[in-house]
Amino acid sequence: MRFVLVGACGRMGRAVAELGGENIAAGVDFKPSEMPFPVYASLEEITSPADAVIDFSSANGICERLAWCEKHGVPAVLAATGYSEADLTCIAQTARKIALFKTGNLSVGIALLQYLAEKAASFLGDGFEAEIVERHHNQKKDAPSGTALMLADSLEKGFGTAKQRVYGRQGLTGARDRAEIGIHAVRGGNIVGEHEIMFAGEDEIITVSHSARSRKVFATGALRAAEWLVGKPAGLYAMQDLVDSLL
Repeated sequence: MRFVLVGACGRMGRAVAELGGENIAAGVDFKPSEMPFPVYASLEEITSPADAVIDFSSANGICERLAWCEKHGVPAVLAATGYSEADLTCIAQTARKIALFKTGNLSVGIALLQYLAEKAASFLGDGFEAEIVERHHNQKKDAPSGTALMLADSLEKGFGTAKQRVYGRQGLTGARDRAEIGIHAVRGGNIVGEHEIMFAGEDEIITVSHSARSRKVFATGALRAAEWLVGKPAGLYAMQDLVDSLL
């Protein structure tokens, strides 16, 4: 498999490059730097054929990059977070034409955490209140993390109802409403990524968590997702689709 790596010179791009090596046809970065493969400022400059795109850049310019993928019939793994409503609409429309794999986290462990969150919420019900805490390095630009939002989706699915999402608390907020899910973002140092869900009930607390020790976890997931995506029909796929196919 040959693929194009978008965001090649960033932290995650370099982690993917370390593992992907000779399979990388070209890289794209708005600040190109020397890499073991050619790196361009835009996809339009690429002339090498590719089987897939792995996009670890920011949400900015996603519609233009998807237009290139659609034009060339190249499936893409979208690993960025912080997409706007307009971006999400663009992604959904493009997925009608080509295969796209979109996830806020490429870790198999996070996919398991989503499963556990849903099952726990379903089992515990409204007798327990759920809070999510996510921790990342001081350079992460969006908050809360895409993974935290994925976990909130899993909780709502388990509880069987939509919840009000409260992003941090400040001031005289009053008593906590049982219809809430609290989501809290911590930023500092070089934390790769940590996510914890707390279920607080009467006289007992249950927590489930995941901690990524290096970016290799996500790089491995990205390569696996790209390889899995090649040859798939048009559609919007997620990490759970890949995990289900392995079961």
